[in-house]
Amino acid sequence: MRGTPAEVSHEGAAGPVSTPGGEEGRPPDGRRPAADGPVPPSHGRGRALGREASGFAVVGAVGLLVDIGGYNLLVHLGGNGVLDDQPLVAKTLSLVAGTSVAYVGNRFWTYRDRPRGRLAREYVLYMALSSVALVISLLCLWASRYVLDLRSPVADNVSANVVGLVLGSLFRFVTYRRFVFPEERTA
Repeated sequence: MRGTPAEVSHEGAAGPVSTPGGEEGRPPDGRRPAADGPVPPSHGRGRALGREASGFAVVGAVGLLVDIGGYNLLVHLGGNGVLDDQPLVAKTLSLVAGTSVAYVGNRFWTYRDRPRGRLAREYVLYMALSSVALVISLLCLWASRYVLDLRSPVADNVSANVVGLVLGSLFRFVTYRRFVFPEERTA
């Protein structure tokens, strides 16, 4: 309902609200009036996606710590670890351990509300998609080394452990939620 140009009245969630200055639809403090009814579905989906993304990041960080810590224990513990002369075997074991920890964290925490599939199917698919993410990281390192001819330790770490990790993590997040932990079971 219109008042004088200096004051406009409308029906807000708590009844009529007058706003000075003729600004329709705004209460005196400048905020929009509360919406009558439920929160739009897109707002709920955005919040759920944010919760998933933050859970995924925390679980990924724990998995990364297991991977890095396991590698360093196997190769460097006490000066010469048990796999000091076999760093590739050590890295493989630590990577599988870290990825397995991340699977458990994602299955039982990040995606706890999603329907559960067969454990063996989920785990194999999770590991296969993690392998693709590893290839993404290796491709970033390859491009840095052999295309751009950047060979410093900083360049290696930025390409593999920053750019590769970010791109691989984005790939994992999208594919895990779509294929490993889908919202609804597919036939």
